[in-house]
Amino acid sequence: MKDSKSKKYGIIIDASKCIDCKACMVACKVENNVPEGFWRNWIRPLWDISDSRRTEFQPGQCMQCDTPSCVAACPVDATYKQADGLVVIDPQKCIGCGNCVTACPYGARYRDPVARRADKCDFCEHRLKRGEEPACVVTCPTKARTFGDLNDQTSAVSRMVKEDKLVRVNAPHVNTRPNIYYREGTRLLDWAVTPTLPGNVHMAREFWESS
Repeated sequence: MKDSKSKKYGIIIDASKCIDCKACMVACKVENNVPEGFWRNWIRPLWDISDSRRTEFQPGQCMQCDTPSCVAACPVDATYKQADGLVVIDPQKCIGCGNCVTACPYGARYRDPVARRADKCDFCEHRLKRGEEPACVVTCPTKARTFGDLNDQTSAVSRMVKEDKLVRVNAPHVNTRPNIYYREGTRLLDWAVTPTLPGNVHMAREFWESS
């Protein structure tokens, strides 16, 4: 039985299942018409310095944060957070200034040179409206990503948050409260996605205080 709350989408990633086939990246690029040279998601290698023969991989994408620095940085409110937890971009409002790109601690945004606006992963919102999962989730041959409604107590992601050992990759000094979770492994300190402080952009004092 679902609770009375609105939906809140999230993804749980098991990096140990990733084989670096990049099917998720290709599926995302085709599904969302991402321009050449840019990506909405990624796979980064995790080199084991104690054993050069072993390599693991970390899939990633927009963290769909509860307290997104990109929203705080947008001067025209083109980037905003929906009730379902998705951080999205209004293409009619975006002026392509790039503030949100610099403000993202995860490097998950880029400026589309064709559309002349910011772009990023939105969990394939158009697919969600059709009742389908994001392209990266359904394409992965090893099912490294689990997608669902965190507010639905019967969903797989909700159960995993409660029962599994999960971690979130937080930026230093800025807890944006990401909704991408990773299953806890033995090499968390070596993970390649090292978030940074937001760049040289103006954000309201309330953002820093809430973080």
